[in-house]
Amino acid sequence: MKTLLPACLAALLAARICAAPATVPTAPDLAGAPSERGWRLVNRAARTIEKNGAPAIRLEGSGDPGYARVENLVFADGTIEFDARGRNVLQQSFLGVAFHGADWKTYDAVYFRPFNFRAAEPDRRSRAVQYISLPAHPWQQLRADHPGLYEKPVTPAPDPDQWFHVRIVVASSTVSVFVDGAAEPCLVVHQLSDRQRGWLALWVDVAGGDFANLRITPAP
Repeated sequence: MKTLLPACLAALLAARICAAPATVPTAPDLAGAPSERGWRLVNRAARTIEKNGAPAIRLEGSGDPGYARVENLVFADGTIEFDARGRNVLQQSFLGVAFHGADWKTYDAVYFRPFNFRAAEPDRRSRAVQYISLPAHPWQQLRADHPGLYEKPVTPAPDPDQWFHVRIVVASSTVSVFVDGAAEPCLVVHQLSDRQRGWLALWVDVAGGDFANLRITPAP
């Protein structure tokens, strides 16, 4: 028995390592979005653009929120990274990512208001990044009931007309948002929904927005 025990322990350890969940990043092909190859467009059209020679997309249209949903992907906990570019036009640029979606109008989202990044008014700067959980918790209700909790400034503030990089970490119902490689998050919230997984999409409201370098890494 003494000679078999180390071998048995080694075999058990190897089995547990092999069974560990994969954390391989996924980089959906943005070039497929306009033709809905690997994507589903909801209330928006898309066209292919470029960022530094790599495929990117522009979600176009106006009116109610719309998005480009990644097909055949279920996101639970993990990291979502992407580059985004909006416009410095007051009330005309809202863009980010929706996640833990259940149907076309039930999801959580983190989005940005680029026109507030460098606004002269402190109140506007304090509303640069926003978390919502629809349909129960839209931004209007969160601002009225919990002022300053679910929307924050982005510091240092990006150029509102240029690309900026976003990293969103979803971990055990906590959502942390980092911009342009900042060491500290600009927004940390506890999810208001009880959904632990669901679809994921690039999201816009009112007008359109540009997206590049989407990368999704599941948590172990």
